[in-house]
Amino acid sequence: MAYDFSKLKKQIKETEEWLARELSGVRTGRATPTLLDGIKVDMYGARTPLNQAGSISMEDARTLRITPWDVTLIKEIEKGITDANLGVGVGSDDQGLRITFPELTSERRVQLIKVAGDKTEQAKVTLRSYRTDALKEIDATEDEGGVGKDEVKRLKEEVQKFIDEGNNSLVAFLKKKETEISQ
Repeated sequence: MAYDFSKLKKQIKETEEWLARELSGVRTGRATPTLLDGIKVDMYGARTPLNQAGSISMEDARTLRITPWDVTLIKEIEKGITDANLGVGVGSDDQGLRITFPELTSERRVQLIKVAGDKTEQAKVTLRSYRTDALKEIDATEDEGGVGKDEVKRLKEEVQKFIDEGNNSLVAFLKKKETEISQ
């Protein structure tokens, strides 16, 4: 009986995607629209993601421009950004909002690198739990008598190989983000 690794591969891929999304929300020296992805705005009585309330564009390296679909929502959007506590400057005019990101201090860069490291560690813990689950499933098939000891050993090594590849991918995401933050 061959063990099906598709579930484990899918879980590893989902963890990598989660980390990529989380790290995209960690600010670097440049302003990007993804930094505002987690912000929700009270729009007509419902909490709506900011990117569904208007268009977000870059004016320059440290400034974003939000042009709401409905200009009556400017105050609500401003309140949502202020409540998110991103440490940005928000200014509004008759056409929308301008979000200004201050220059990162070396102290703040160190904090952001630490946040990115913490998120990467969370992802690694998740991978370890997936490894534990897969190893338990393999042990269960051995106990049922469907697999020999040599096959179990080979399957466990295969699981570890997938987890190691996943961890390497997570560390690569972290290194890339650290480089972006440091610049």
